[in-house]
Amino acid sequence: MINFRPKLFDTLPGYGRTALTHDISAGITVGVLALPLAMAFAIASGMSPTAGIWTAIVAGFLISALGGSKVQIGGPTGAFIPIVYAIVVDYGIQNLLIATMMSGVMLFAMGAFRLGNMIRFIPVSVVIGFTNGIAVVIFISQIKDFLGLAIEKMPGEFFGKMEALLGALHTVHLPTIVVAAASLVVLLSWNRIANRAAWMRRVPGPLAVLLMATAVNAVIGLPIDTIGSRFGGIPQELPGFGLPALSLGTLGKLIAPALTIALLGAIESLLSARVADNQIDDRHDPNQELMAQGIANIAAPLFGGFAATGAIARTATNIRAGGQSPVAGMIHAVVLLAVVLVLAPLAAHIPLATLSAIVVVVSINMGEWHAFAWKELTRYSNQYRAILLGTFFVTVVFDLTLAVELGMVLASLFFIYRMSDLTRIERIALEEHYGVEALSRPDGTPRVLAYRVFGSLFFGAANKLENLVMMQDGHPDVVILDMEKVINIDTTGLDMLQTLHRTLQKRGADLMLCDLNAQPASIVERSGFQERLGGRNIAGNITDALFRAQRTRGHEPEVSYV
Repeated sequence: MINFRPKLFDTLPGYGRTALTHDISAGITVGVLALPLAMAFAIASGMSPTAGIWTAIVAGFLISALGGSKVQIGGPTGAFIPIVYAIVVDYGIQNLLIATMMSGVMLFAMGAFRLGNMIRFIPVSVVIGFTNGIAVVIFISQIKDFLGLAIEKMPGEFFGKMEALLGALHTVHLPTIVVAAASLVVLLSWNRIANRAAWMRRVPGPLAVLLMATAVNAVIGLPIDTIGSRFGGIPQELPGFGLPALSLGTLGKLIAPALTIALLGAIESLLSARVADNQIDDRHDPNQELMAQGIANIAAPLFGGFAATGAIARTATNIRAGGQSPVAGMIHAVVLLAVVLVLAPLAAHIPLATLSAIVVVVSINMGEWHAFAWKELTRYSNQYRAILLGTFFVTVVFDLTLAVELGMVLASLFFIYRMSDLTRIERIALEEHYGVEALSRPDGTPRVLAYRVFGSLFFGAANKLENLVMMQDGHPDVVILDMEKVINIDTTGLDMLQTLHRTLQKRGADLMLCDLNAQPASIVERSGFQERLGGRNIAGNITDALFRAQRTRGHEPEVSYV
């Protein structure tokens, strides 16, 4: 049964005027911050600024109202820029909307089947690699608007982008560069400037630079591209509601892009929620959060929006502004709606160069660049470096989906190798403790051999039992395996044990297991191997196993094993 319980239900009991006051203040702050980011991310993704705003309104409201976090703010994010842009270039806007809705279904299913915690299984090296790779891709995507290059349509793949940018360098537009550079300087220095006045600290840097650049452009009329010149402005009305045009012929091709959107959305939203938990001393419900993300991504395209997820920067702003509950996120969406319905005509004067500068700063801030420092890299293993750098390179040069797949494959292979390396089998020198007479034949050949197994007997370490199967240490009457240090046995490991048992049987020898932990004991019993082995050949400890081995072979022990 689906356990659908939004965090909002848990916060409403006892919700009072003080909490509402904090939520209204935080909602307004996040709302004005979300406006420039939503437009900038949409334009960088190959969409209209209107699509970005309505994504922030619709998806932002639903993620807060139905999510599993008290303070999560949802909307379009920078991480989606390369994915959305590539889908728009390859399949068109209508198919992007369909892929977004498909990803919403996937996200809801992931939450409904309680897979939220599995997202945490993705190694940190993969997360850092593709996050930094996305940051580089976003930065490259903004060079055109930052320099005012005359490129009619940017290609979706890396080498095509670089070729187009290099071929258009002679078309740089000086006024655009001046506006973009000035906006960038203000953004990077805003926090230091704002510390000089209390009222300035309440204004987010992106909003401040957007208002200043828009005002200057409206008064002077700079010869640069604006939202009005490229998109015709932002309609001062509610968007049309309806399903995007569906083509069954392309539906199958959209599964991979939809899965990419779903995976990235899940990862980013849950990472954002975990960061928020640490700041407010709370615990989010990852499955409820995924279901809310799914509903939001199904609903946003119905209003012309596109992919949305939890936004770390806006969530952190909500916390700093005093947000107490999901109500703050719902108010942020209402604030955006009010801005669109009242101030939309003014958006026509917003310079695209300023929005480009905002996205450049986002790309710089989203990357964990310290992880690439040589001193930092040398602290970790070659496997970590291979996964991190390999994921980063493939993200930048090829494709995010391929990068995540490569990173996970490399991480899995290295993990298998490491676990195999940690699994070992050591002979126990029984003669030193129990006497040669009790454990050897008169000719000195071993009557009983014992081995201690460490680690996990799984498919990656099955070869560790091969030496025992070949009986390189002699041909005893009994082989004892001390399994106290074995934490897991899979079907391949079980098969190797069964092979060893059959080999010993053919030679008239017995296999004994002792000190089985819960999981190994369970698979030995469920598979029927315990019955074939015989109950007398399953011992509680090595001492008991030795005693049974001697009694089984008709040799009374000469020493006490207790």
